[in-house]
Amino acid sequence: MSSDLQGKVALLTGASRGIGRGIALELAGAGCDLLLTARDASALDAVAAAVRALGRRAEIHAADLRGEGEPKRLAGLAKERFGRLDILINNAGAARRGDFFALTDADWDAGFDLKFFAQVRLCRAAWPLLKSSGGSIVAIAGIGGRAPVADYMIGSSVIGAQLAFMKALADLGKRDGVQVNSINPGSVETDRFRHRLGIIMARTGLGEAEAVEHHRRELDITRFGTPEDVAGLVAFIVSPRGRWLQGAAIDMDGGQVEPLRMSKYD
Repeated sequence: MSSDLQGKVALLTGASRGIGRGIALELAGAGCDLLLTARDASALDAVAAAVRALGRRAEIHAADLRGEGEPKRLAGLAKERFGRLDILINNAGAARRGDFFALTDADWDAGFDLKFFAQVRLCRAAWPLLKSSGGSIVAIAGIGGRAPVADYMIGSSVIGAQLAFMKALADLGKRDGVQVNSINPGSVETDRFRHRLGIIMARTGLGEAEAVEHHRRELDITRFGTPEDVAGLVAFIVSPRGRWLQGAAIDMDGGQVEPLRMSKYD
C-alpha cells in the first residue's frame, strides 16, 4: 500500500461494516489515523482493531448521527482527540425499498434524516477544521440518484438531494480550499447485497453462484463490486494525485448506469 496520506486524520461514518470497513482499512494502509463512527459499538471495535493492526491510530464513537447534536459532537471529538481533521467520508445511511403506496411518511423521514440531513449537519460542523487543513469531503452516494427506480423511490430521492448538495458545497470548497466530491457505487458485495441475493434465490430457486450470475445479467454489468473497489477510489480522490477532482459525482457500477443516448436528430 502507498503512504500518500501519511499522518492525515479521517472521520468516517458508517464505518462498522461493508464499504465503510473497506474504506477504513484502505485509508489506514495509506497512512491515515481514523475516527470511526456507527451505531454498533462491537463492530466498530473490530474495525478499530484491524486499523491498529496496520500501525495506525483508531478512535471510535458509537452513535446515531440523527441524535441531537451528534454531528457537532463528532467534529469536536476529531479536534479533541487528534487536533485536526483532513478527510471526512460520509458513508452512513440507507433507505427502505418498497411499493410507493405502502411506504409511510415515517419511512421517507427516516431515509432523509440520516443519509441527507445528518450529512449536511456534519459537513457544516466539520467545515472549519477542513478549511484549516485544506481537507477533503467524499460522500458515498449511489447510482439510485442517477437511475431512479420505482421500488427504491426513497433512496433515489435522498441520493438525488445528496448529490445536489455536494455539488453546491463544492463551490464553497473552491473558495475555502476544501475538496468536495461524491462516489455513486452500484451493486457492491455487502450484507445488503447478500440479503437481496437471498430474495432472488427464493424467487428463482437458483443456487448462490447461479443467482449471482442471473442478477449480473439482469443488471447488464461487468461484475459486482467489492468494498475494496470503492475504498481504492476514495483513497485516490483524497490523495495528492486526486486533488484536481472537485464537484465530481463518479459512477462506479460496472456499467449499470447507461450514458444518455443522443437521437439522430440532436
